Amino acid sequence: MKILLTGKTGQVGFELERSLQGLGEVIALDRSQMDLSDLVQVREVIRQIKPKLIVNPAAYTAVDKAESEPDLAMRINADAPAVMAEEARKLGAAMIHYSTDYVFDGTKTTPYTEEDATCPINVYGKTKLAGEQAIQAAGIPHLILRTSWVYGMRGKNFLLTVLRLAQEREELRIVADQHGSPTWSRTIADTTAHIVAQLRNEGAYKLPDTLQSRSGLYHLTAQGQTTWHGFTKTVLDHPSVTKKPLVIPITTQDYPLPAKRPSNSVLSCQRLISAFCDLPAWDHALKLCQE
Repeated sequence: MKILLTGKTGQVGFELERSLQGLGEVIALDRSQMDLSDLVQVREVIRQIKPKLIVNPAAYTAVDKAESEPDLAMRINADAPAVMAEEARKLGAAMIHYSTDYVFDGTKTTPYTEEDATCPINVYGKTKLAGEQAIQAAGIPHLILRTSWVYGMRGKNFLLTVLRLAQEREELRIVADQHGSPTWSRTIADTTAHIVAQLRNEGAYKLPDTLQSRSGLYHLTAQGQTTWHGFTKTVLDHPSVTKKPLVIPITTQDYPLPAKRPSNSVLSCQRLISAFCDLPAWDHALKLCQE
């Protein structure tokens, strides 16, 4: 089974290239080989490789910059996945795509389920929702995996920012009124690989067929919840962090950004847990990441 993996140098793509090994012939591409802003190239690459499964973690993820680049964000996050899904339909292939908690407005007081109405409050969320809808409309076997607060030991993310600032400052002022579930990029990749293996084994290796009956939206985050302030304190509590600045809680209003953020980004993952596998607690996964 040929597996086409996009964005192999990104946080999740890097981990997926490792996790998917042994499940098929993994053809992992970076932006120089498949630029999602070039829709003609996206189509040509898929037609050349002829995969049975497209795994697409690549995305425009600069949330604040998207406010001033809405067309580029839409092309990468919605138009490119639409092209992938269209080509997958022609090939009889399946698709796994990653989305975000930012498709919700964050006003709900309990964890969001897959049935909850979407209402993105920034450009990034709107483009990711459009990507979801394009894949669903294509009618192909697919999984759309919504995740949140992704971090890892590479790329640009909150964990690495905190570790850097801890070396530079005596105090950190961190937002304490936004709630979510920090999710290690390796958790996302390993869970994806487990799902692919399970589906492949169920269908005597005819994965697109077995995925058809399980197609749909699933939430995939670490379990439990915290705030950016709580996340920061847990990061700094790790024995590997030698310099521990004072962490001061602030409100979202104290730290204005171009793009609005949901105050509640917690996703209920019961659908995925019931269908496929358990997910780790966020603080346990963070500890493993920092070791």
